[in-house]
Amino acid sequence: MVNNEYIMRKKTYILNQSFDAERALYNIKNSDVVNCTFKGEADGESVLKECRNVRVENCSFSLRYPLWHAKKFELVNSTMDDLTRAPIWYSSEGVIKDCKIEGVKTLRECKNITVESCNINSIEFGWRCQGVNIKASTINSVYFLFESKNVEIENLEMIGKYSFQYMKNVHIKNSKLDTKDAFWHSKNIVVENSVVKGEYLGWFSENLTLVNCKIIGTQPLCYCKNLKLIDCEMIDTDLAFEYSDVEASVKGHIVSVKNPKSGVVEADSVGEIIAEDAIMKCSGEVRLRENRLSA
Repeated sequence: MVNNEYIMRKKTYILNQSFDAERALYNIKNSDVVNCTFKGEADGESVLKECRNVRVENCSFSLRYPLWHAKKFELVNSTMDDLTRAPIWYSSEGVIKDCKIEGVKTLRECKNITVESCNINSIEFGWRCQGVNIKASTINSVYFLFESKNVEIENLEMIGKYSFQYMKNVHIKNSKLDTKDAFWHSKNIVVENSVVKGEYLGWFSENLTLVNCKIIGTQPLCYCKNLKLIDCEMIDTDLAFEYSDVEASVKGHIVSVKNPKSGVVEADSVGEIIAEDAIMKCSGEVRLRENRLSA
């Protein structure tokens, strides 16, 4: 009599093959796919759609939509070129490690995904995802992680415009972010020990906290609610904090502060404190260490 539990656990190995047909490995389960190529004249889509408990290792992809609706998957030491459009959507419980990905719109509406030691160039990466953990990776993207929530990031080098917008519950550590218009309309964000470079940082955010960060760029942190800066540096930051509710401890110099709505901005020096043309009541203060000047 065949043991049904053994059948459920038995693993299939798919090695050293090439696939280009539509849904070539559709709904495979409990499988290792190793040293395989997904490309060819048939130009088939969705080659691994609806796969379950699958490890994909040392594979190369050049077909659209390969990993949609995947569950409990690993993608390891593999490549997805720029023809691999929208490669991973609606998938969950996945690990992407040591991969190079060039396909646009990587990760969309996915849950509980770990990205580790990857090099990714993907416009619209990570939209509307939940439970994303990014470690030790380099990512170039526009609208990075738009409307995603419950995200952990460490040792990320990121470049691209309009990142982290409309996000909720994000923790970023030890990272370098070169990005215009970051964190707009986002809520419950903590950034620690990181460099954040780019124009118009954090506008309309709520509960944004930056700890021991280096902030670079014009007109940062305006229209914020419950904004906190703890032991941060601000470089080339003019017209900062306009209409924000802010508690900020800044090491060094701020080029200019304009019309903080409420709270206190403390710094070693401020080039200009601008208190004019406000369209709302502004009671915020700017305090120079060992001095106190009303804004």
